[in-house]
Amino acid sequence: MTVGQRIAQKRKELGLSQEGLGEQLGVSRQAIYKWESDASLPEIDKLITLSKIFSVPVGRLLGVEEEPAPSEASPGELTEQQLAMVQEIVDRYLAAQPQPAPPKRRRIVKFCAGLGLIALVVCLFNLFSKLDRVSQDYDSLRWSVDNVSDNVNRQIGSITNRVEDILKSQNALTAEWSAQVASTNLSANTVTFDVRVVPKTYVEGMTAIFQARSGEDTVELPVEPGADHAFAGQITCPLTDNISLTVVFVTGDKRETQWLEDYGYLYTGSFPDLALDGSLWFDMVQRKDNLLPASDRGVRIQNFEAHNDVWSWEPEPPAQVRVGLFRDQKLVLWYEKRDREIIVKGKTETETGWYRPRDVELDPGGVYSEALLYTDEYGRQRVCYAEAIAYDENEQRWETPRMYEYSGEAADWTF
Repeated sequence: MTVGQRIAQKRKELGLSQEGLGEQLGVSRQAIYKWESDASLPEIDKLITLSKIFSVPVGRLLGVEEEPAPSEASPGELTEQQLAMVQEIVDRYLAAQPQPAPPKRRRIVKFCAGLGLIALVVCLFNLFSKLDRVSQDYDSLRWSVDNVSDNVNRQIGSITNRVEDILKSQNALTAEWSAQVASTNLSANTVTFDVRVVPKTYVEGMTAIFQARSGEDTVELPVEPGADHAFAGQITCPLTDNISLTVVFVTGDKRETQWLEDYGYLYTGSFPDLALDGSLWFDMVQRKDNLLPASDRGVRIQNFEAHNDVWSWEPEPPAQVRVGLFRDQKLVLWYEKRDREIIVKGKTETETGWYRPRDVELDPGGVYSEALLYTDEYGRQRVCYAEAIAYDENEQRWETPRMYEYSGEAADWTF
């Protein structure tokens, strides 16, 4: 189970919404969503606050500490194991007592034995309380060590980055350079860059070739020197999530290559930043059978780029959205879109949701998720999925699987 899945599980166990947890932490609902979807990790101070809200050590949230064995004893009371220890000590104590004395003396002996027994129980209770405090002190120490470790790692990373920058500048072939996105053509699914470089050492007759490696494609643009021996031009390549720009200086038969810049997630970033509020976990978490009922709680969509908390988003035509149930990324059935009226701050508003039209018998051997297929006005497609569920044979119930990660590429899904 990932850190995000642990946060989601603990939040749901407390019956908190993402908005409610965000209010306690002083962060937005979007931040909670990104933590739970493992798009980002909480900062150290937020992790510590989360551990206090969930009443678990930070180590358990990070997955470096095992969950303790369940205990039915409430805080401050002796557990069943501790009571058994006390009973065994008492039994041994009573067995070691001398044979019954005359009645009067016997009452004195019993009274003294009772006092001794009470004192023994009190001592044991104090001992267990001290052990609990030691355990709490240990958890606090671990948090402090984690803080120190994180600070050291950040400092090491900062030093490493500075060293890399120095080495790059010493080995650079350019005196100066710049590269930036000039425009994108979504209908053609291309991106154009403005690139300018000045070689550190210019030789008469030198030319340059700009290269853009985008996915498996490589585009080249030959350029001639301009004013101040600068090489400049615009290069266009396919729009992907992995683009690298380089320049090759050519002097006669000599070719020297200089890396300029890498660009990630340009393709993904050209789509709306959508989130899906699914219903699988709520519909199946308390069920012991495999029947997923037709939903009364609609699946809702939010567009983070809209900068609001409205979970009733749908695109402007001709762009469209479809929501469905998937087993191992293969479509089981499409949901039906319906509008319903809700009361928000005393006002009646219309909420758009997608509803499961019928009951579905789930296969315990599969991983199920709700996902949306977004198609933009140019026919490009992207998938966004909500929390998945799978059947846990040990617990004999449906739970969030420990390990699952899907692609947002529509080609990786079967519709």
